[in-house]
Amino acid sequence: QVQLVESGGGLVQAGGSLRLSCAASGSIFSLGVMRWYRQAPGKSRELVATVTSEGVTTYADSAKGRFTISRDNTKNAQYLQMNSLKPEDTAVYYCDAIVDHRSCWGQGTQVAVSS
Repeated sequence: QVQLVESGGGLVQAGGSLRLSCAASGSIFSLGVMRWYRQAPGKSRELVATVTSEGVTTYADSAKGRFTISRDNTKNAQYLQMNSLKPEDTAVYYCDAIVDHRSCWGQGTQVAVSS
């Protein structure tokens, strides 16, 4: 069974940086699009960034210029480098990946940004 495990969340001051990681484990034949989402308290889940298997990236307007998504296919992993963090970035961050043509989700990692 494929699992996605996130790490790297935590508490940081505004203007700081965090790097989230998400690693897929299990029997994997193909790894497609990988994404990061976030969900703030009382809000719906928001797509933050996407990276295709070819390395093409897209970002939500709120993430452009501050966040960078990347992937390492040799490790079945994706990353989200977050710089210049703001209090409004506070949320639970989830990774998602298309593994063997099926969507798989991580358990989420909390990011809290203090002002």
